[in-house]
Amino acid sequence: LTGVLDDCLCDIESIDDFNTFKIFPKIQKLQERDYFRYYKVNLKRPCPFWADDGHCSIKDCHVEPCPESKIPVGIKAGSSNKYSKAANNSKELEDCEQANKLGAVNSTLSNQSKEAFIDWARYDDSQDHFCELDDERSPDAQYVDLLLNPERYTGYKGPSAWRVWNSIYEENCFKPRSVYRPLNPLAPSRGGLGSVCLFCWTGLCLEKRVFYKLISGLHASINLHLCANYLLEETWGKPRWGPNVKEFTRRFDPAETKGEGPRRLKNLYFLYLIELRALSKVAPYFERSVVDLYTGNGHEDAESKALLLDIFRDTKSFHMHFDEKSMFAGDKKGAKSLKEEFRLHFKNISRIMDCVGCDKCRLWGKLQTQGLGTALKILFSEKEIQSLPENSPSKGFQLTRQEIVALVNAFGR
Repeated sequence: LTGVLDDCLCDIESIDDFNTFKIFPKIQKLQERDYFRYYKVNLKRPCPFWADDGHCSIKDCHVEPCPESKIPVGIKAGSSNKYSKAANNSKELEDCEQANKLGAVNSTLSNQSKEAFIDWARYDDSQDHFCELDDERSPDAQYVDLLLNPERYTGYKGPSAWRVWNSIYEENCFKPRSVYRPLNPLAPSRGGLGSVCLFCWTGLCLEKRVFYKLISGLHASINLHLCANYLLEETWGKPRWGPNVKEFTRRFDPAETKGEGPRRLKNLYFLYLIELRALSKVAPYFERSVVDLYTGNGHEDAESKALLLDIFRDTKSFHMHFDEKSMFAGDKKGAKSLKEEFRLHFKNISRIMDCVGCDKCRLWGKLQTQGLGTALKILFSEKEIQSLPENSPSKGFQLTRQEIVALVNAFGR
């Protein structure tokens, strides 16, 4: 890919250089810190749009119901995972531990981590939340170590996966007038599953183009991760993961996608720009002394915040940011209505992620969707962020720990 991106004065080469040499090494270090590596998620929420019949049939594509020796009792999610001592005999534990971990979410946590979560919850409860997420307090919500659960190909594909993306594009997204999509996901198609092409932007305002490109960029991002960390072979129970060039070509090569592959990748760059802009805009929120990345370890917390502020300084130095001021800049009534439509569309997409049939795919889908939602919340709250008091929490703008973790990890993806 080369050249300038649509709807912004930015070229791909500049983004590549900036990310490779400034952002990526630091964001990678930040993701490894305790504050950012644990994400609380409810993987048991039912799909609100259709009968939940699409669960991945591949062995261990879901969270293993067997208890693992290192999971504290209080961390286990829901009553379905409560077992009596008699049930936890050594044979069952051995069988569980020997099972394939192809798509299973590794929810192993240490007692030290468990104690930190109690402190984090107590700390979050003392803040004035801008938006309270019901999901966090559900008995089915559980902490997941993101470093032990990398996003990668689990074998989840076919009608169930296609149905999720089809619902996102067809029912919940501002889209170009002319859109090509295969009607039957199992039929042979040069474009593969979920391909979109034949764009016609006539009459589609900037805000709707932006929304569509963000969703397309998110789709491209997820597909790239699956291609880059693919199960190449599994011999004697030892899986080998690595880049799958053939799969990448199938999803992105112009000849395989009716010319749409490069556009999908350009939308990924556009998504990067939007989240980069959000990070530069939210910096004043974190620069205040009242905001800590609290884990209970004072030394590590200080280092984490210093690294985060260093990343913010880099984001501010980028000289070709997307100008979000061009959005929702029409008459006040029309702009307010469009912004609300924008918000409701995105909220619906986040709910569709509960329809993903593979738990590991659902985990990363929910995290990246929440991260993008947090970025949009930041971009729409510039005045509130600028007027934050230095030494006290504000009701005007607040981020929960969940939103912060999702924002950083989604941008890292």
